Amino acid sequence: MTTSPSLDDTVHEAQVDLHTQYRVGAIDERIFSGFLEHMGRAVYEGVFDPGSPLSDERGFRRDVIDALAALRMPMVRYPGGNFVSNYDWRDGVGPLDQRPRRPDFAWRSIETNRFGTDEFMSWCQEVQTEPMMAVNLGTAGAKEAAELLEYCNLPTGTSIADERAANGHPEPYKVKMWCLGNEMDAPWQAGHVSAATYAERASAAGALMKGIDPTIETVACGSSTNWLPTYPEWDRIILEECWNHIDYISAHHYSRNDDDDTASFLGQGVELDAIITQYRGLLDHVFALKRSFNRVHVSFDEWNVWYREMPTLGDFQEAPHLLEETYNLQDALVCAQYLHAFLRHADVVKVACIAQIVNVIAPILTRPDGLLVQTIYWPFRMLRDAATGDALRVAIRAPEMKTSRRGDIPVIDVAATFDDQTGTGSVSLVNRDANKPVDVQLRISDRVMTIASATVLHAHPKAQNDWDSPNTVAPTDLAVFSHDDGTLRFRLPAPAHAVLQLRTSPAGEGLSG
Repeated sequence: MTTSPSLDDTVHEAQVDLHTQYRVGAIDERIFSGFLEHMGRAVYEGVFDPGSPLSDERGFRRDVIDALAALRMPMVRYPGGNFVSNYDWRDGVGPLDQRPRRPDFAWRSIETNRFGTDEFMSWCQEVQTEPMMAVNLGTAGAKEAAELLEYCNLPTGTSIADERAANGHPEPYKVKMWCLGNEMDAPWQAGHVSAATYAERASAAGALMKGIDPTIETVACGSSTNWLPTYPEWDRIILEECWNHIDYISAHHYSRNDDDDTASFLGQGVELDAIITQYRGLLDHVFALKRSFNRVHVSFDEWNVWYREMPTLGDFQEAPHLLEETYNLQDALVCAQYLHAFLRHADVVKVACIAQIVNVIAPILTRPDGLLVQTIYWPFRMLRDAATGDALRVAIRAPEMKTSRRGDIPVIDVAATFDDQTGTGSVSLVNRDANKPVDVQLRISDRVMTIASATVLHAHPKAQNDWDSPNTVAPTDLAVFSHDDGTLRFRLPAPAHAVLQLRTSPAGEGLSG
């Protein structure tokens, strides 16, 4: 609904109303996960850079570990991505001097295999994250997938688990999450097949893997993008055939702004809501069709802004510079809206992985002498620190802005959370209008609230961080004012992302301290 026009036509006015009993569902912290693929400089010269003065004795870049540790990613997906569909995991284990150099089909690069499964598991321990492993169902099958599971999860006493011990890792890694291939709907994928054929492969692999380790969770390949002609029919077929052998279906989406249409680009949250709502409908349809008590959820395990650095061929070099996108503020505001959408659909989306984590379309970039934090790092960190407990339903009264691609959309995009255990809440807002600030009135009708912290990310829409000016776009404090009527009021600059962390108590009790 649109508010009445402001007396000051240079400023929008908006009202956000919450009630802590009106909830979407529990927030699964795994929506704040990441993705590391053998591609470009993501692994080599990214997380792994032997010989660098910034690396430890194992070759792990310590500055990268520190920057990622601050994001507290619950999981990191590995090793791909398109890479996995022509990858033999055995190439990346065992003595380094016996590991083969291979041509990589996906990115036309040379894979040295100096970094493989065991190195990734050790790196995860350093970052304090859990591995999310993908298996090759493009050029390999259920047998090879089950063997990788045996290598990772079984105690010693079987031949392949004993190989892990012989490689210096006697204890099982106990990997919980397993992706059954990657983007098998996509014509560009090694081993691309029809939905029916992939469904047979995924069902077979999922059943075999869960037969070996019943504690794991599996992710079937959903559509790689919503613009392929097979979307969402592919997803329906996979869900109907694989329902009893999977826990999640994947969704992938990358946002673009090729025509430099800032207003439409900053309305990306509208499309994300639509995509997730379409998956919600499919999941409910198959749930009813199967008359099942099993529930399948969405793993949105590739998402980001990506449209500038499109060349994806590495000319068969080691660690070629591929997809090293430089991000600006408006890209960060779109990333904030991805996280908002996952929170608004917390009952459906249980896993999400920003793609990727270093150098390749990533929040951080490296060079031999240091690390650069990009703009898209900040919405992730701001929300990761704030969003706990349950996602709340949000009632918004705000003006709308016209866009050429998405019609009329609200000028603000909002997500909110509340944590019963701590009595704390959070509200995250994006002002999509690049020209007008928004005066916001916030109310939680059943709680008394005060501000614990309020930060805002604001600059020119095209402002970016670079090696000479690394802090051009970074969070600053946001002024928030309490009013006698129990509301909080603040001004969102144009454009901006803000996160408010709130202390609350039940209405009538007041706050102490």
